[in-house]
Amino acid sequence: MIEHTTPASPRWRQRPPGSNWGDFGPDDQAGRMNLLTPSKVLEGLAEVRDGRTFCLSLPLDFPGGNVLNEKRRPPILRPTLRNGRPNMNYKMFTELLNLTDVLCDDLAVLYLQYSTQWDSLAHVGQMFDANGDGVPVPVFYNGYRAHIDMIGPEDPADAGPPVAGVTHSTSHAKALGIENMAERCVQGRAVMIDLRAHLGDDRVNVGYDTLMRILDADRVEVESGDMVCLHTGYAQRLLDMNRQPDATVLDRSCAVLDGRDERLLQWITDSGLSALIADNYAVEAQPARAFDGCCAALPLHEHCLFKLGVHLGELWHLTPLAEWLRARGRNRFLLTAPPLRLPGAVGSPATPVATV
Repeated sequence: MIEHTTPASPRWRQRPPGSNWGDFGPDDQAGRMNLLTPSKVLEGLAEVRDGRTFCLSLPLDFPGGNVLNEKRRPPILRPTLRNGRPNMNYKMFTELLNLTDVLCDDLAVLYLQYSTQWDSLAHVGQMFDANGDGVPVPVFYNGYRAHIDMIGPEDPADAGPPVAGVTHSTSHAKALGIENMAERCVQGRAVMIDLRAHLGDDRVNVGYDTLMRILDADRVEVESGDMVCLHTGYAQRLLDMNRQPDATVLDRSCAVLDGRDERLLQWITDSGLSALIADNYAVEAQPARAFDGCCAALPLHEHCLFKLGVHLGELWHLTPLAEWLRARGRNRFLLTAPPLRLPGAVGSPATPVATV
């Protein structure tokens, strides 16, 4: 049944059941990043006791190849041009005899969600009857519209890596782009949930009951505004494979959230978490459990990105931090994790830093 509300935005007349559209304002583009307040930053700082830091990013050329996602490929680095020559080990005395400088300058062809990443709220939308006229339309968080707020080409020639001479962008999230997250700085208290310590390295679908048992066993408390990290060991597996990922092994490896578990989704709503992060490929099981009727292929993405405005972090390297925290009976830390401030992008690499 559709949840009827007083219109809160010119973009929608009814919002999805269980969503928070309009709760942060009719034109909100930050979602539950709004809960990452100055007080949450202070709570994060209060968790710093040792002054030790952990880099939570994989090298951005991991996992290697395109086994995890055939559409995404490793970064390509190339030198820029200077006076018609490759600008790598460029000797400035070729321009003026008395100059001693040797320059290197490069560019990257970068798939923004290949490795350690943030999903923006423009990453996943749904077909939904936002107008209340019985006709589903393609719409994103807070009612922002495909083809109006999310602009992209129809011609396949305008997609994929650019050909020589092409210097213009062909897609742009005019709303909900990753720059909205970057402007919030993404710093505050984070909470580690160590699934691997309890479930091992085999593939396990984690629903509400299992998650609650782990939280109780480790005395983990998640409060409003906390960023939640799920350690499964998956990114460590990728590192151990050294850019040669084995799909048959990975498909059987490490815990994933059961996005079809309604009680688990309700816990995400009720907890007030501001971001949900995992060291695996999609946070949730992909493919999701079978479901009769029309449904989202990625139900947890639907719930978080589309309904709640909860950003998702994927393929973070959490194992060293998780093991360090567990050895000391801790599960909270200061997390600093802004994405690239790249206007119009729907995702971004990240180099998150945990400070303990």
